[in-house]
Amino acid sequence: MMNTSLLTLQDIFFARKRIQYVIRRTPLQLDHTLSDDKNRKIHLKLENLQTTGSFKLRGAANKVFTLTDEEKKRGLVTVSSGNHGRALSYVSGQLGIRAVICLSEGCPQVKKDAIARLGGEIIMSGRTQDEAIDFAYELSRKQGLVMVSSFDDLQVIAGQGTIGLEILEDLPSVDTIITPLSGGSLLSGIAMAVKTTNPKVKIVGVSMDHAPVMIRSLEAGTVVTLPEETTIADGLAGGIGNPNKYSFQLVQQLVDETVTVTEEEIGRAMAYMLHEHHLVVEGAGAVGLAAVMHDKVTGLVDNNVVVISGSNVTIPRLMDIYTRFYA
Repeated sequence: MMNTSLLTLQDIFFARKRIQYVIRRTPLQLDHTLSDDKNRKIHLKLENLQTTGSFKLRGAANKVFTLTDEEKKRGLVTVSSGNHGRALSYVSGQLGIRAVICLSEGCPQVKKDAIARLGGEIIMSGRTQDEAIDFAYELSRKQGLVMVSSFDDLQVIAGQGTIGLEILEDLPSVDTIITPLSGGSLLSGIAMAVKTTNPKVKIVGVSMDHAPVMIRSLEAGTVVTLPEETTIADGLAGGIGNPNKYSFQLVQQLVDETVTVTEEEIGRAMAYMLHEHHLVVEGAGAVGLAAVMHDKVTGLVDNNVVVISGSNVTIPRLMDIYTRFYA
């Protein structure tokens, strides 16, 4: 039984109405190669084609559009591995709102450059995501800035949930949805939208096998902290906040299965997307596809959706990966 006291389907419908003029309704594309090979249909939800290159724009926009005038005047601060910071900078810049983006040393340069171009104030705030989080909360207290979590915020989660509404409309017979899993806003938002309508839909979360904090927390039954590890899926790196107010509890309630994938499996999925679909996909965006390609997800039946969540990787890095794993 789902506890809908935190988030409701109505919240997600309201989010869609707020953000509809900012976000793109991304395609749901059948992957003929994977579908033919496995006698099942694999559909790709292409959030890598979103305006800022990832699904994060949905949650950031919904959060900003629900702020009071007083909160907008105070300005915003967030911690990001790159994509959320880019999304928040994009929306805030259009409205003339100050946005401070705290980044750790692991943030790729391509994401830093995109944030700067959009007017976000970048502060390098620590070696790891957890250190950047501590810094951002202290900055929020000192300057009165509104903290906008990339994952542990109900308005952000509702925004990500609009992906679930689109999947249901484009593929009402969906059986399984496979999505990247880190802080949990993407999975919990989609799952709330979909399972409220059809509880039989299976929700699978996929992380890299380098310090998958959310998965280890689910196994422990409480939020845990792990040393951060370098990974090709840099957008999934870091902790999930401690305390975590919302996303951990929602993922606990809504996820049906979790799996991890190796660095090589992620690289092969990125190379596959470039080769087969001529699409740029970053490591974090490719983990769900990696799980399908390497048979990590159990019991896939007729209609399956893999969320391809982002595209923010440099072309030289992608070409290096392609050369190693596909060419």
